[in-house]
Amino acid sequence: MHQELILNKISSVLQATDDSLVDKIVSSVDKAKRIFITGAGRSGLVSRFFAMRLMHSGYTVYMVGEIVTPSIQAGDLFIVISGSGGTETLLPLVRKAKSMGAQIAVISMKSQSPMAEMADLVCPIGSGNENSFGIVKGMPMGTVFELSTLVFLEAIVSKIVHDKGLTEEGMRALHANLE
Repeated sequence: MHQELILNKISSVLQATDDSLVDKIVSSVDKAKRIFITGAGRSGLVSRFFAMRLMHSGYTVYMVGEIVTPSIQAGDLFIVISGSGGTETLLPLVRKAKSMGAQIAVISMKSQSPMAEMADLVCPIGSGNENSFGIVKGMPMGTVFELSTLVFLEAIVSKIVHDKGLTEEGMRALHANLE
């Protein structure tokens, strides 16, 4: 019963998400010199998952806030995952990346937000407003957005794998071996 509840809700959100966004993100990722990714809280965990998958796919990827993350520059892509599109701790990072000439992609539940105003690419998950993310008993405090976003981002990786002909062995060769 509970698995069905979760899967049905995620499916309904993803059905309301514009299919063309996958191609738009893949295009932005392919054009970028380097990719910087961030999110706060549980969206931050989703952003880490996506960063790892892009690295496995052969891209140069950095998690914002890590001690070894270099400075962002023109030609780079900054991907921000924020349900609200207005996370106070992330807004200064978006402004800074924009001022340095980086392309900005915002993945959010809202098509209109402070981050969306600065973005080159806005990827609203669901219908582009909070209506897709009403309270669902058993999926508290942002779970619907986070899980829907995780599946959406994994679909992007799946497209990259298919488009580039990547293999499990090739991706595994890039996986961390100092664990």
